[in-house]
Amino acid sequence: MLVLITITHVPTRYSAWLTQPFGYVSAAEGFVFLSAFLVGAVYTRRAIEHGTSAMRGALWRRAGLIWLCQAGMLLFLFTIVANIGLRTDRRAIKNLISYYLQDPIDALTTSLLLIYNPPLLDILPMYVLFMLASPLALSLGLLKRGWFVVIGISLTLWLLTQFGLTQAAYNTIVRATDLRVPLHETGAFELAAWQFIWIMGMWMGSRREAVPDHRDFPGWVVAVALIYGIGCLVWRHTVGLQPFGPNPELNLLFDKWRLGPLRLLDFFALLVIVVRFGPALSARVRFTVLENLGKASLPVFCAQIVAVLLVLSAVGDKQGLLPLWADTLLLGATLAGLYAVALISNKVDREQRTAARPVNARTAA
Repeated sequence: MLVLITITHVPTRYSAWLTQPFGYVSAAEGFVFLSAFLVGAVYTRRAIEHGTSAMRGALWRRAGLIWLCQAGMLLFLFTIVANIGLRTDRRAIKNLISYYLQDPIDALTTSLLLIYNPPLLDILPMYVLFMLASPLALSLGLLKRGWFVVIGISLTLWLLTQFGLTQAAYNTIVRATDLRVPLHETGAFELAAWQFIWIMGMWMGSRREAVPDHRDFPGWVVAVALIYGIGCLVWRHTVGLQPFGPNPELNLLFDKWRLGPLRLLDFFALLVIVVRFGPALSARVRFTVLENLGKASLPVFCAQIVAVLLVLSAVGDKQGLLPLWADTLLLGATLAGLYAVALISNKVDREQRTAARPVNARTAA
């Protein structure tokens, strides 16, 4: 997911070739789902072993760390990148920070409050808000039949989003608070829809820890998933990123930002396929490079945002305008830099864990 996100964000011709390569599903869905799966698994285990208070505190500390990463990238964007972009008159940078240029004080304040979210910097705010709400969802989920309630509420919110919940909620907030940030500057992702993928990921991760007797999907579910998943894959590469051409109303069924119903079905079809056939593949093949990137997902994600901002401020959005060798060199250098960040981050983590072991042993004694 990190590699695909990087390929999509770095402005080269590879972006067009490899955007949504598996159908009408982007890397963002996978990134959010996997993050939620890990949250569900790790913090359910913590709640079982140490109680819900320990789980809640650990989740909120993690959310605070992610907020600090977001704040650092915002300051980097509003200072260094903005200065370079304005000096070189980069249209890509001016478009990226258009609201900041219009009202810098309000933009800075609301961005730190996770309200104003410039393009490229709108995934981590969603992550922080979901992390802050996760203790409540996990606490309810650990109760008998609690996940039925949580998933039911989540599904209702997703359904209401398809009928304009985000716009209605924004209008209500504007009337109550005199909010000046335009709706399109609050981030492309509609949180009330994307929380459904987060909740489903947490449920699957939590269930893995709380209910060890895992059962496979029925054969008919796998068959339907294969038909739909392969069908969308062929459809995407035959028709393109607009499944219904110039028809905007039908394209909403596959809309990314509000997670249209046909898009959501495509995601879950691919999920069924991966869960069914992935373990057999991973037992035979190790993707060490991807594993190293995944272990350092937060530093790598932040590093790719910084890299993309530097590319946009230095050369602008030259997608499709540079020679193929230049695109290849640019993308290759970016990916190599991210891998270096992953190796350094993983090394630091190992050293910290090693240094902590004697202290933990003395404390236990």
